[in-house]
Amino acid sequence: MAGEDRSRASNGSTALTRTHRNRLDQPKDPRRRLLPEYDPEAFGRFSERIARFLGTGRFIVWMTLIIIVWVVWNIFAPGDLRFDEYPFIFLTLMLSLQASYAAPLILLAQNRQDDRDRVTHEQDRAQNERSIADTEYLTREIAALRMGLGEVATRDWIRSELEDLVRDLDDRRVLSSPESDEDR
Repeated sequence: MAGEDRSRASNGSTALTRTHRNRLDQPKDPRRRLLPEYDPEAFGRFSERIARFLGTGRFIVWMTLIIIVWVVWNIFAPGDLRFDEYPFIFLTLMLSLQASYAAPLILLAQNRQDDRDRVTHEQDRAQNERSIADTEYLTREIAALRMGLGEVATRDWIRSELEDLVRDLDDRRVLSSPESDEDR
């Protein structure tokens, strides 16, 4: 059977035993990895910092100054101090290396920003849906209150009814007053 070994006990008998690697109650031995492990979040923050710096005027100024100094040094310095002759192949190599590292770091920073934007968009959409649901609920409640208020006596209606009653009472008093004078 796979994962089983025959072992010989001291008395000469053989027994089947499971190897350590197939036991579920035992943790696996840690494997050595070819590449070192890294924290993707920390690397992402680092790449964003670099990409943010690459997009500044300060970076352009520094790169311009370095290239000017490089070219001037390799043109006007004494012959034995020059390290990159006229076609400036070493400068081209350095700029190519810088570009080859800058492009993926910028793309990584853009991907992280896209992820943040996507999460923000989803949160905004959910908030908008909640706001719409709340607005619709409040609209229904206001409509129900208006319908309920249609059945409730308003202050103006009560005032007009009271004024009508007062007029009726005044009219009765006026009508009953002459009769009461005749009776006396």
